[in-house]
Amino acid sequence: MKIHEYQAKEILTKYGVPVPRGGGASTPAEARELASQLGGAVVITAQVYAGGRGKAGGIKTAQSPDEAEKLASEIIGRNLVTHQTSPEGVPVDKVLVEEAVAIARELYLSIVIDSGKGLPVIMASEVGGIDIEEVAAKTPEKILKAYIDPMIGFQSFLGRRLAFGMNLEAEQIRTAAQLIGNLYRVFQERDCSLAEINPLVVTSDGRLLALDAKLNLDDNALFRHRDYAELRDPSQEDELELEASKHNISYIKLDGDVGCMVNGAGLAMATMDIIKLTGAEPANFLDVGGGASEEMVTKAFTILLSDPKVKAALVNIFGGILRCDIVARGMIEASKQLEIKVPIVVRMSGTNVEEGMRLLAESGLPIILAKDLRDAAEKVVVARGGAD
Repeated sequence: MKIHEYQAKEILTKYGVPVPRGGGASTPAEARELASQLGGAVVITAQVYAGGRGKAGGIKTAQSPDEAEKLASEIIGRNLVTHQTSPEGVPVDKVLVEEAVAIARELYLSIVIDSGKGLPVIMASEVGGIDIEEVAAKTPEKILKAYIDPMIGFQSFLGRRLAFGMNLEAEQIRTAAQLIGNLYRVFQERDCSLAEINPLVVTSDGRLLALDAKLNLDDNALFRHRDYAELRDPSQEDELELEASKHNISYIKLDGDVGCMVNGAGLAMATMDIIKLTGAEPANFLDVGGGASEEMVTKAFTILLSDPKVKAALVNIFGGILRCDIVARGMIEASKQLEIKVPIVVRMSGTNVEEGMRLLAESGLPIILAKDLRDAAEKVVVARGGAD
């Protein structure tokens, strides 16, 4: 679950991570009032779930309250298009208005889970303000890492080691180490999948400030944080993804035109890989799960076919707890609720596969049966009009 920058900074402030003075504004008048309170010179930042806001015109600097109001009116209410959004962009309903600060240095700091080691890892660099991927590719030695054993927790010497590695001044080491420790507390106590400050800046008067902040919250821990529901902004999310989340269906919209419905995340990844290998692009990641009901399959299949970009669909099921006949009945039920206009390739194996195939064969749906995954991928590429 993503949240806006202003929300992330409100959380960081509660944990003692310093951020610039400011707040969110939903109208140009509110932006003007905030600018007046902050002394006039402010930075106005569009609040969207996407990076690349500066290059897209979503970050502007004002020197007075009047200019802040004018610039906010140019941002609020428009759709912002960045390299991380669709061509249509995402709506801007709010801006963050913060005091302008004089920057001496830009650093990088983040915490994620290293899936290979199964541990949280703190990453820090003396180079910030740009894509960390670029730093990793060109100067990997500038990225420092510290792994945290959850049984032991964060140790202050790790913060000092990272602070020294970022080439901070001696008088800034203690402050930086404490900031890193506070960020780890946010990551742990708030059940984050990502906690990132880019850039973490050193101001001209020697202060450390989180100039930008991103917190992604682990969906699997939402039951521990009932207050997170009010942080969510549905206007920033894809309609189909939002609908899927209401039914506990894992669905992520992609840029291709071959729709996929699979049970199991690993099988879903393999299905998308083989679609790409055979010359097409998947339109989505859709995992109905190993124990889905007929109703969930019906909803998942409906969501899959509701994407207007889908030219063909591939259903790849390995029947275990989720039986093949349940999947077949769910697909048939979905066909009663919407008009199926695209060819559907089905590959099934496992529990009750014969019954599932029989139900589909007798359903009258435009279904192409496949004997294995490669056969299914090849047939769905042909069905969508051939490889790219």
